[in-house]
Amino acid sequence: MTDFLSGLARFRRGPWEMLASCLIALGVVMLMQPFFLWAFTWSFLVTLTGTVMFIVTSHFPE
Repeated sequence: MTDFLSGLARFRRGPWEMLASCLIALGVVMLMQPFFLWAFTWSFLVTLTGTVMFIVTSHFPE
């Protein structure tokens, strides 16, 4: 966990890509669930944020 947090603080590719991938997965889960309208409403924005974050962080150094 300490390596993950230090990687985020130093703008390393691995931890930021993992965070972006988790956001994309969360957005897809929010899109597919039938219980909460607020989650469905925000799902596109969460998925879009994760996708843009993944594109940006793919240019970070390893």
